Amino acid sequence: MGDNGRVTTIVSIQSAVAYGHVGNSAAVFPLQRLGVEVWPVYTVTFSNHTGYGAWRGPLIPANDVREVILGMHERGALDGVDAVLSGYQGGTEIGAVILDAVARVKAANPSAIYACDPVMGNAASGCFVHPDIPVLLRDQVVPNADLITPNQFELGYLTGTAPETLADTLAAVDAARAMGPSTVLVTSVLRPDRPAGMIEMLAVHGDQAWLVATPHLPMKANGSGDVTAALFTAHLLASGRVEEALAKTVSSVYALLARTLESGRRELQLVQSQEDIAHPAMEFTPQRVR
Repeated sequence: MGDNGRVTTIVSIQSAVAYGHVGNSAAVFPLQRLGVEVWPVYTVTFSNHTGYGAWRGPLIPANDVREVILGMHERGALDGVDAVLSGYQGGTEIGAVILDAVARVKAANPSAIYACDPVMGNAASGCFVHPDIPVLLRDQVVPNADLITPNQFELGYLTGTAPETLADTLAAVDAARAMGPSTVLVTSVLRPDRPAGMIEMLAVHGDQAWLVATPHLPMKANGSGDVTAALFTAHLLASGRVEEALAKTVSSVYALLARTLESGRRELQLVQSQEDIAHPAMEFTPQRVR
């Protein structure tokens, strides 16, 4: 809920899969479970995520995505939107469509934010998107974002650095914020001197930086970044406090990953973890590092 009991509304422009949970198929349900009104706009409709190496279904042409957003605008729907959320960009033309949607939303509601998950790759797999997309994200999309949620690898690309230590990562975050975003959430922080067996998230806004550690689970979980970006955006809109948004997000995501690992299944056990999303256990406490 927003101010005066008004329901928070997010337009989420992302991919969709029929089987499994990535993109909007990972973001929409958690947002709804938090009581957020979420309007999904799809950029691809695939049978499954591309991590399987084979999939079927269409990449939706950028102009068709634009038409969907235009139709929403014509209904007056964009006037009450609190945030635009974007993730994996399947084609090189979709960035301009997303930025146009952001401009329309902010024209109607200047306090609305654009939350961008700049999906490019990760430390283990390297870059797995079209070679032009990281450049578009860095030069055109990220400078227009208010909140970005890169992993440590993506943060390095955006800023032309290779952050390892906490000091490196904070410096890279500052460089990213100088590009435009006021808030940065860095996932999969793997600094050499981190506590043994742990993985961290770092959230920075204003003069504050908060770090939280959770056990590093031995698994690859496609879609977990999409869930993380959605939850952090919603919690930040609700509270305005990065440390609270970080604590709630990491609690829910860790519970989701632990349940998925325990299940032995490849796809996120999202529905099975809905109570952990709606009512985070808050067992991990962020520490202020700046």
